[in-house]
Amino acid sequence: MAVFEGAGVAIVTPMYADGSVNYDKLQEIIEDQIAKKTDSIVICGTTGEASTLTHEEHIDVIRACVEYVKGRVPVVAGTGSNCTETAIYLSQEAEKAGADALLVVTPYYNKATQKGLIAHFKAVAESVSIPVILYNVPGRTGCNIMPQTAVTLGQTVENIVGIKEACGNISQIADLLALADDCLDVYSGNDDQIVPIMALGGKGVISVLSNVAPTQTHDMTMACLAGDYQNAARMQLEAIDLCHALFCEVNPIPVKAAMNLQGWEVGPLRAPLTEMEPENQARLKKAMEAYGIL
Repeated sequence: MAVFEGAGVAIVTPMYADGSVNYDKLQEIIEDQIAKKTDSIVICGTTGEASTLTHEEHIDVIRACVEYVKGRVPVVAGTGSNCTETAIYLSQEAEKAGADALLVVTPYYNKATQKGLIAHFKAVAESVSIPVILYNVPGRTGCNIMPQTAVTLGQTVENIVGIKEACGNISQIADLLALADDCLDVYSGNDDQIVPIMALGGKGVISVLSNVAPTQTHDMTMACLAGDYQNAARMQLEAIDLCHALFCEVNPIPVKAAMNLQGWEVGPLRAPLTEMEPENQARLKKAMEAYGIL
């Protein structure tokens, strides 16, 4: 059984002006997401600025998310690291905090071999008892999980149950789904590829778009799950300009800007991320207005 089907929001971590975590705002956003049909809360991922949270903050944010969600939808906690020992520590702490599943990114900077990736993910997964979703985003990590590597992990490690695919290569993802034979649930990691990946057999998306358009993203995935690809494709194409605008600078710079435009007051970004360039913010605002969310 999948950890979730549909649209999981890769939720931002709201900050106060001084850069500290705004837990009251996080709770408010989570309530709104659940009310607007989001199928899972994915906390402390790339969009949540996990790389600049301290380990203590990281676990505190996961714990708070679990408390706020109260079991209404699955909580998937990002616990990846380029250090296997650190990824194990974060994963075990997230399990203790009550996370329903883990999202574990490929080791970044180190650029492990495929053999190294198997050893890393196996060690992390076997250190906990909850499900693990692999996260493949070579554009950020410099390391690509090849389809056979992912399938080997899905077939040999009991609690490795899924993969968030953000490689951007539809041919690679098609190869993965052809090999997987139901041993791995595949989630789109790119909002502009939700429908193509689900048409190939994906279970949903772990989405940045859902931060600003949760109902629309959920509805798109539900159309796919119902086999209504004509309607799903229409929704995908209607969102395409906004999807591109949300990635015209490195994530999560644009999505935090978008949420602030919507009045969410999610605060600033932590260094080394900087505020959005004015011309890109104008592009983002235009795309949000055209999509009807501003």
